[in-house]
Amino acid sequence: MQILLNLLAGVALLVWGTHIVRTDILRLYGGDLRRVLRQSVANRFAAFGAGLAVTALLQSSTATALIVASFVGQGPIATAPALSVMLGADVGTSLMVLLFSFDLSWLSPFLIFAGVVLFLHRENSKIGRFGRILVGLGLIIMALQWIVLTTKPITQAAGVKVIFASLTGDLLLDMLVGAVFAVLSYSSLAVVLLTAALAASKVIGVHVALALVLGANLGSGVMAMLNTLHSTPEARRVTLGNFLFKLIGCIAFAPFLDHVETLLAAIDPSENRLVVHFHLVFNVAIAVAFVFFTEQIARVATRLMPAKPDVDDPGKPRYLDPSALATPALAIGNAAREAMRIGDVIEQMLTGMLTVLRTNDRALAQRLRKMDDIVDDLYTAIKLYLTQISHEALEEKEGR
Repeated sequence: MQILLNLLAGVALLVWGTHIVRTDILRLYGGDLRRVLRQSVANRFAAFGAGLAVTALLQSSTATALIVASFVGQGPIATAPALSVMLGADVGTSLMVLLFSFDLSWLSPFLIFAGVVLFLHRENSKIGRFGRILVGLGLIIMALQWIVLTTKPITQAAGVKVIFASLTGDLLLDMLVGAVFAVLSYSSLAVVLLTAALAASKVIGVHVALALVLGANLGSGVMAMLNTLHSTPEARRVTLGNFLFKLIGCIAFAPFLDHVETLLAAIDPSENRLVVHFHLVFNVAIAVAFVFFTEQIARVATRLMPAKPDVDDPGKPRYLDPSALATPALAIGNAAREAMRIGDVIEQMLTGMLTVLRTNDRALAQRLRKMDDIVDDLYTAIKLYLTQISHEALEEKEGR
């Protein structure tokens, strides 16, 4: 049991490290990253490259998905270019998995020490935030080392072996386990790295590991969809299209898993490298296969996720997208747009009041009272929306 707890602690530390890196990079460079994504969509290859670069920095394709989905929900980006960004995001995650699969244990103490010194020296500045990023990277590397050390004695632990023995090579079961683990840990990167460590320690077979990787990719698609569950249909089409990429990829790869394993083993027979290389090959293959067909997938997503009938309820917020809450600058921008709506309503009220004072129009006075209720409702909605923004992820000027 102690071994299993140590393993879970290592996974938790890995997830926490990726969270720190993602949060502080968004806080430091969120505006620049959003500008890169917004300006890259004119060309599918530029969009692909932007998605790759942004995700490599954020350590999370889900975070990129939420940013892009919010853009689509607000209108400045169409679904098809956003899907090109997501193809790049998935490859970016794979490259980060490849990087962290190398033995970087020598780097972890330096990153943590330097990060803590910078953070304590200038806690509330950009230097302090950069220090937190270094600490997060150090924790990721330390967690991976911890997982590797923990998995070594698992082969002698009967109780833990029974748990992993349930993964006997049933492809659908193994994929389901990988998907569930990715959703629960909020990080497919963590799941793939853990799977590679377990395979290297002979705790699970390579075939099982590859199935878990397929499941982790599928789970990351589900995770992004869950995060946009309450968004507009336009925003949800991005995560749905990304999920369709992964689903089609899993269906295409599953029958040939043995052949892919043989080919990759010929390149590098190491179990750890084989699993990581498979993750990269899977996402690169999806990108190559679909980069020219994003328009078609966008049309399918539109059919599956049609726009809601336009019911004009003036008291209902239009721009307060819940999926943008994970990116505070986007959420603040949404709140500002909604506040401008309030300004428009108040302008109409002031104009109407002059008419009422001159003509004593009772019907118009009644409409103005209803508009006052609309202002109150929108104001309350904006306040509630802003209270849901994580203060930790806010830039200093945004917090003010």
